[in-house]
Amino acid sequence: MDILLTNLIQIADGIAEEFGVDCEVIIHDLQTENLEETIVYIRNGHVTGRKVGDGPSRIVLRSIEALERGEPLTEMRGYQTRTADGRYLKSTTMYIKDEYDEYRYILGINFDITALVGARKSLQNLETISPFNEETESDIHLNVNDLLDSLIRQSEALIGKPPAQMNKEEKIRAVRFLDDAGAFLITRSGDKVSEYYGISKFTLYSYIDKQGKGGYTKTVKKTDSKKRA
Repeated sequence: MDILLTNLIQIADGIAEEFGVDCEVIIHDLQTENLEETIVYIRNGHVTGRKVGDGPSRIVLRSIEALERGEPLTEMRGYQTRTADGRYLKSTTMYIKDEYDEYRYILGINFDITALVGARKSLQNLETISPFNEETESDIHLNVNDLLDSLIRQSEALIGKPPAQMNKEEKIRAVRFLDDAGAFLITRSGDKVSEYYGISKFTLYSYIDKQGKGGYTKTVKKTDSKKRA
């Protein structure tokens, strides 16, 4: 075995041990007389299912053809390839010259990134959200007062006009939204909602009663109690 190949094997072993079982490191002989047996060394061959004595990949074969035509070779690093069974690889192809300045070997690295690609797609799905607008408020707040403010803004956005321009039926719709959202479970929410919509608390209670749902007036009265938190 020549010293160049010995050194390449040492490098291949180091790369494979550094990056683990998902990293295939392979050495092709560009000057072999038998194109069906270009692989002279391989680590973690299970990544692509190849072994020593197997033939070239499409890129290796293209490289051999380019050498025969006297064309220059360009190293490729970090490009994506796929295996026959559909797994994704991040690949690097490096051309190694001998002491005569002639291309002799290819050192290839194929890292199986299938799991990473799957994780990336899952994260992208999780990160896909509707664009923010004034009618889309956060569901999480640091305190209930901020939550109540948010619900009131949403109730106004539901109607699409400020309270001063709302008629009675529109205000009833807004109050019903707040009631359905649980806004009146918050301490003294009745006072704040009444003030915001320019109505009395008696009117607020009557708007809730108009929904035909028993017990709502009692709920609002309870929220005005200092015992609620």
